[in-house]
Amino acid sequence: MRHALLTALLLLGAAPVSAAPAAQWITLGTAGGPVASPTRSQPANLLVTGEGVYLVDCGDGCVEQLAKAHIPLDRVKGLFISHLHYDHVGGVSALLGLRYQTSTYAPLPIYGPPGTKAMVDGLVAAMMPFAMSGYGIPGTPHVDPASTVSVTELSGGDHLTLGSVAASTVQNTHYSFAPGSEDDRRFRSLAWRFETGGRSFVFTGDTGPSEAVTRFAKGADVLVSEIIDLDATLAMVNRENPHLDAQKRDGMIEHLSRHHLPAAEVGKMAAAAGVKQVVLTHFAPSDPSAALVEHLRQGIAAQYHGTITMARDLDSF
Repeated sequence: MRHALLTALLLLGAAPVSAAPAAQWITLGTAGGPVASPTRSQPANLLVTGEGVYLVDCGDGCVEQLAKAHIPLDRVKGLFISHLHYDHVGGVSALLGLRYQTSTYAPLPIYGPPGTKAMVDGLVAAMMPFAMSGYGIPGTPHVDPASTVSVTELSGGDHLTLGSVAASTVQNTHYSFAPGSEDDRRFRSLAWRFETGGRSFVFTGDTGPSEAVTRFAKGADVLVSEIIDLDATLAMVNRENPHLDAQKRDGMIEHLSRHHLPAAEVGKMAAAAGVKQVVLTHFAPSDPSAALVEHLRQGIAAQYHGTITMARDLDSF
């Protein structure tokens, strides 16, 4: 594992002590949201290639994490979104706004599930007051913020090629809408697989146990997976939402228990898929103790005997 600074040096043309892999994955933010953590940023990742970098989810604080990783905005060539929960897209507004303010007008490709265009359209509309007023100089022309983004919506089973990156998707089990229903068509959560630089990275997104995701991850070099400790997360929910009504509490319990991956399920998935390495991120609760992190690692190791890394913010793989 190498720190993101080495990646940055490669991107900026500096000569490192030793050569880095042709493709890398950086865990920009490793907290499971939406509750903020004092030690981890919200969910965001970076796929690093020789021709540029691609964001994979963009939680709150993503722009600051890019700065800490020494990644300039003009190196970001696209954004892949797994699903539209706020902890995974809360940083998109800041990303688009900062690109605009720094005159980075080349359209940013954004790929995400149904609803992504509506979300981005709303963010673009929110950019208009600044775009039109600028820095308060009368008569200054402005660029239409809508021209700085392009959105492609995906439903799962998609295949894309962006330069040297081959990307594909599969629908996961973060939602449990009936297959073929109107809700299922309107709201989807995706896992992503990226093949580039001779390496394969599979990102589960937020998901419950899923045979489709397990098949999707077959033979991957790196499986980047979410993880949850249900008891500790429910205790956090009770602390943060002491006035949550019974119906919403029951719904939250069902969501956390069905739509996320406990350690044993991560281990089963990794073993069945035969992946070379497992990287854990999106920790729930969002600020786990060292003892809990080790407990989760052991739970995976009981099922999967390959390399397991409990990621921290700005780790590189």
